[in-house]
Amino acid sequence: MLEAANQNKPVPSGKLAENIMHFARILREAGLPIGPSAVLDALDAAQAGALRERQDFYWMLNAIFVKKREHNEIFEQAFHVFWKKPKMLEQLMQLMYQQIARKADDKKKPPSYRRLAEAMFDKEQTINVPKQKNDVLEIDATFTASSDEVLRAKDFEQMTVAEQSEAKAAIARMTMHRAEIKTRRFEVAYTGNRVDMRRTMRDSLRSGGQMIKLAHKKNKWREPPLVVLCDISGSCSNYSRMFLQFLHALSNDRQRVSVFLFGTRLTNVTRDLKRRDVDEAIARVSANVKDWSGGTRIGTTLHEFNFKWARRMLGSGAHVLIMTDGLDREDVMHLKEEMQRLRRSAKRIIWLNPLLRFDKFQAKAEGIRAMMPYVDEFRPVHSLDSLADLAQSLVSVDRSQHDPKKWLVVG
Repeated sequence: MLEAANQNKPVPSGKLAENIMHFARILREAGLPIGPSAVLDALDAAQAGALRERQDFYWMLNAIFVKKREHNEIFEQAFHVFWKKPKMLEQLMQLMYQQIARKADDKKKPPSYRRLAEAMFDKEQTINVPKQKNDVLEIDATFTASSDEVLRAKDFEQMTVAEQSEAKAAIARMTMHRAEIKTRRFEVAYTGNRVDMRRTMRDSLRSGGQMIKLAHKKNKWREPPLVVLCDISGSCSNYSRMFLQFLHALSNDRQRVSVFLFGTRLTNVTRDLKRRDVDEAIARVSANVKDWSGGTRIGTTLHEFNFKWARRMLGSGAHVLIMTDGLDREDVMHLKEEMQRLRRSAKRIIWLNPLLRFDKFQAKAEGIRAMMPYVDEFRPVHSLDSLADLAQSLVSVDRSQHDPKKWLVVG
């Protein structure tokens, strides 16, 4: 009887687990850092009794998948669309397909809308739009900019998923200019005005000292060491991810490049970025860094670098790149002291600040004004053009346009 009852019992046919996994995949493609562990936590929470009401289910997924405040908007849109809210679906469809019947809205859509729409609607699953009668469309593009020029000047924060992929490919193709400096060591030269007396006397012993042939030498030229300190806090995380693509190309193109990431702690990722495959390198960096998108402790991390790494890294005229917005919540005097110590050890310090993407930027924050007197150049790092200018600046020093002194003048 029991076996017959079990045979007549309906087999569970729910697909909630698959839907949660698919929902997590959509959020990950839209830009949220969601890993397999978060998906497993969501499945466990759903089985523990978080399905009684829709609101409980919403806040359960929100608590597990959302790690940053700016991701709340993307999560809310994706939740209402994925879990069947028709009005929000129509709004996202308007972002994907051109509206011909009526004039488009002049209000600029935030980049999160576009990234979410691209993640939820595959390009192959398009709506059959009737073709227009006019097959030939003539466009006057005399005064328009090409797509490549627009992409090179576009802010990384405003890029869609497809544009970010194109930007990463452009960074991989970017030419990394080499710079060499004269050292105090010498190498063999066949001509020149400097005589190598030691080698001359040694060679004269072969002929018994009767004939002396002068040997020459010259100074060696080699690339200076390059040390990069990259801020991965919440305010810089979107730009640091693209900057890591640039650092990967730079590390595999030249020697003696050391990369450190800092937020609330300092992490050396030099070996991880040396891997040839960029995806594998970025994955290893993400796995080893524990304070991604967290707070900022610039003074503390600079203190750790100065006392643990500066002596072995900042020799032979090393250049230092610091990528941060300078918004430090700690003691400003401590930050100033560490910048002074770094200034005494480094040959050249270049500060890359994402806040320079704003035309009306002013150096009013105390942390920014504490760091500014000890840097040689103050550059933006928000677009492909800024990265190309940075690659060129590593060879030719031109401080006229990026002199930090002009930012210290209070307007």
